[in-house]
Amino acid sequence: MRVVIVGGGFGGLEVAKHLRKANVEVILVDKRNHHLFQPLLYQVATAGLAATDIAAPIRNVLRRCENCTVLLGEVDGIDVAKKNVHTTAGDVLGYDFLVLAAGATNRYFGHDEWEASAPGLKSLEEALAIRRRVLLAFENAERVATEGGAADAYLTFVIVGGGATGVELAGALSEIASRTMTRNFRHFDPKKARVVLIEGGDRLVSAFAPDLSAHVLEDLRHLGVDVRLKTLAASIDEHGVVLKNGERIESRTVLWAAGVGGVSLAESLGVALDRAGRVPVRPDLTVRDLEDRSVFVIGDLAALEQDGEMLPGVAPVAIQMGRHVAENIEHEIAGEAPKAFRYHDKGSMATIGRSRAIAQIGRVHITGFVAWLVWLFVHVMALVGFRNRVAVLLEWAYAYLTYQRSARIILRQ
Repeated sequence: MRVVIVGGGFGGLEVAKHLRKANVEVILVDKRNHHLFQPLLYQVATAGLAATDIAAPIRNVLRRCENCTVLLGEVDGIDVAKKNVHTTAGDVLGYDFLVLAAGATNRYFGHDEWEASAPGLKSLEEALAIRRRVLLAFENAERVATEGGAADAYLTFVIVGGGATGVELAGALSEIASRTMTRNFRHFDPKKARVVLIEGGDRLVSAFAPDLSAHVLEDLRHLGVDVRLKTLAASIDEHGVVLKNGERIESRTVLWAAGVGGVSLAESLGVALDRAGRVPVRPDLTVRDLEDRSVFVIGDLAALEQDGEMLPGVAPVAIQMGRHVAENIEHEIAGEAPKAFRYHDKGSMATIGRSRAIAQIGRVHITGFVAWLVWLFVHVMALVGFRNRVAVLLEWAYAYLTYQRSARIILRQ
């Protein structure tokens, strides 16, 4: 029996690790050689952490899974009838069970041309590109100000989307300007930098309870962030953003945090996808519109409702789905009926900045410094690898004591 897993994220790794003692051959395929801890990706983008602090080689993570082979490659097609997957390198991998855990990509709601001017944040490459843009904005402001020019456009940062990623980016950028960059420049005051957060809904981080959304709004405004609720972007270019109300915000740094969608690989299944490009799945996590129940979809790529609401694309969901799929594969091999998946929500949290965070654990709502400590502990412990945990903890301790960010390095393109 062969199980092919596409994607080495939280869900894909969980499937492989839980099948390490099963009588199956496991092949995990990923276009990158590393597992990425996406919840801390914004810290790389804002120079708080180095790329290596939140990534780990997939081969090393699965070194104890002796029945697992890791292949570096990109899957570009699936033949459900012949039960094989195709890679861009020309490989054809047959399978008895297929697990799609390829994650999601940035979604621009029909305006893909905005991507060049407003990069999203789903990979290390994107995080490093954003970090470069942010740091170059300050460098260009110094250059322009030295000659007596106006640096306002370089010192205006616009973030589109008020979910967790948008909120975390806004808080981090505000702290960079007001704390980290002070006394670093001679011809302008970094504290005059402007951070604008645009959200189309009537509140931020809508996945959280209303009182926590209100707390986030208060914290961001206290940090000096210009929060615009019920506001949509009409167009985005390299010089700024035009809002639906006609207002134009001149900015050389626009960041996208407004939406994600399924990867194009899902289309090769030949089934109807939801509006976000995700694959509708049955309760047992097999593809709903396929008669063949040997294909599973998990994580950000899966569309599954529970208690009338769509499950969110967060790491805990992917991890629990991965474990469940591994168990169902073992049930199938043993001739037993598969079981329905049930997500157990252990809580959600988001950070707004230094000593500022929110946590929602069931009916318990925590804010401020205590929530920030909980957020810090949970994220450090969830990192893959002891070295990463120690590195991140030391970096955060240094940043907390000094307000500095050690990863302020601009790489030439």
